[in-house]
Amino acid sequence: MRRACVITLTEEDKATLERWSRSRSTEARLVERARIVLLAADGKENKDIAVELGITRATVSRWRNRFAERGISGIEKDAHRGGRPPKTRDQLIRKIIEMTTQQKPANATHWSTRTLAKALGTNRSMVSRVWRANGLKPHLVRTFKVSNDPKFVEKLVDVVGLYLDPPEHALVLCVDEKSQIQALDRTQKSLPIYPGRCETMTHDYKRNGTTTLFAALDVVEGRLIGQCMARHRHQEFIKFLKQIDSETPPELDLHLIVDNYATHKHPNVEKWLKRHRRFHLHFIPTSSSWLNLVERWFREITDKRIRRGVFKSVEQLIAAIQTYIQNHNSDPKPFVWTAKAQEIVEKVARATAVLNKIASE
Repeated sequence: MRRACVITLTEEDKATLERWSRSRSTEARLVERARIVLLAADGKENKDIAVELGITRATVSRWRNRFAERGISGIEKDAHRGGRPPKTRDQLIRKIIEMTTQQKPANATHWSTRTLAKALGTNRSMVSRVWRANGLKPHLVRTFKVSNDPKFVEKLVDVVGLYLDPPEHALVLCVDEKSQIQALDRTQKSLPIYPGRCETMTHDYKRNGTTTLFAALDVVEGRLIGQCMARHRHQEFIKFLKQIDSETPPELDLHLIVDNYATHKHPNVEKWLKRHRRFHLHFIPTSSSWLNLVERWFREITDKRIRRGVFKSVEQLIAAIQTYIQNHNSDPKPFVWTAKAQEIVEKVARATAVLNKIASE
């Protein structure tokens, strides 16, 4: 009675075969052969392997014997036959990357898999694979703006210095206004989430007014001082400064990080600050809202409470904001700044150099 040959694998061969058997990019015929050999190495007979893999005993026997005679090379040889010649394929990949990054279609702002595939005479699956492999996402765009503030470095070093090394006997507060927060009510009731379906909301809404949230975030403790007001003029800003004054220990200096909004530099604000010497304003560079940590907190309240909220009045909206602030302050967690000023300066310098190069071309 004929018996199938015994398969013994080295650690290197076993690792290679297991990698092929699990790979989604390896040719199907090579995956099948790798699985045959691995099952044979486990001591299984050809008939059992054939049943498990859904193939014929003859196929199992052929590749089992081929591996026993020649090893890895015996099953790998001719597995890559057919399809587009590698050289032509490599040229196509380079062309897909080149057109995606350096050219635009005649009647659109960016390529889609279909339009680029049509332009190159290939299929959209090929384009999609190349994009995924190279991290290309033409349908997405990120916004940015490099600050042109002539005192950019000076202001950056000042603010980052407050984050990384806060002064003693003082509080560092990130201050800003989140204006025009809308109290939106949906035109129909929403459907709740349940297994297999996400929560739904109507695409249209009813506007019930707006409010402005004045906020001051304690950099060290993460606690927030906040107040909603109808407008955001210098009068409201002074009123908020008075609130900060009353809700912080009087013996501490207050270093406020603010943006360049005209309200913060109003003559009446400057007069008020002269009468309250413990207040010190530090202005971030223009077009650098990312440097103010309270903006990070604004994103959280927007995502978690405002964007999907339903408010039938401004009063409901204000109540929701105040409740959110109270819950936050019951267990505050600060945002930890780690980037050093020099690292940011170097990154901005590189971005500026690239922009200048593009502008000169």
